[in-house]
Amino acid sequence: MFRDWTLERVQRWVETAGATASEIEELLDDDRQEVRQLAETVLQQYEHIRVEEERLRDLCRREQELRGKGFLLVAGVDEAGRGPLAGPVVAAAVIFPPGVTIPGVRDSKTLTPARREMLYELICRKALATGVGVVSNEIIDERNVLQATMLAMHQAVEALSLVPDYCLVDGNRLPELPCPGEAVVDGDATCFTVACAGIVAKVYRDRLMDELDRRYPGYGLATHKGYPTAAHLEAIRQLGPSPVHRLTFKGVREVAEQSAFPLEKHDNLV
Repeated sequence: MFRDWTLERVQRWVETAGATASEIEELLDDDRQEVRQLAETVLQQYEHIRVEEERLRDLCRREQELRGKGFLLVAGVDEAGRGPLAGPVVAAAVIFPPGVTIPGVRDSKTLTPARREMLYELICRKALATGVGVVSNEIIDERNVLQATMLAMHQAVEALSLVPDYCLVDGNRLPELPCPGEAVVDGDATCFTVACAGIVAKVYRDRLMDELDRRYPGYGLATHKGYPTAAHLEAIRQLGPSPVHRLTFKGVREVAEQSAFPLEKHDNLV
């Protein structure tokens, strides 16, 4: 079939119509090296797609089990921002229609910022419902970061436009929920909906930190997102804590106790 075709025609055929297994075998037997290389490239692409589809099936396994038991609206819940020295802790909850997957979704910590942003848009577009909870640094200082995280997760589920039948929550404990749920250690790496919630929470928080960087310049909040980098710690020592720093956290607490800089409450971003 392909032996009388030009290389350009073969390329257009593969790009527009795809190629079956028998057609790829024929291309691999072609006398022209360029055509054989094209067939090898197509095989690699098909293998990548097969591996990704298999990975996504595994990632969605728990959600599928729950839907088989009648829990149709399964929400994934995850947080971002427990470890930083500044800014809020953010949680997100996401519900998808049964059968919907998004290639490339995985633990947000393994993704580049550009990839997270792209997936964030896809998740928000394909989800049945998304909810976000934001708890300020002041509440973190008052209650501790664990309780603040539980509150943010509770807020995220409450913010959903649909009441979930079941919640999969990243971590080893559950917040207050309006439905049954389970805590899943490393859930952002093992459950599709939790991984999606982690991406939403991370992107949402990163955008908040970009805004805080404009309000409180000099700390580099847009760069490190509040995490305790050497540059961030040095900025705290030089400038004193800002109104969005967590005063009970090591690296801030010591400076705040000795600081001559008055702290003012900041306006909420949400």
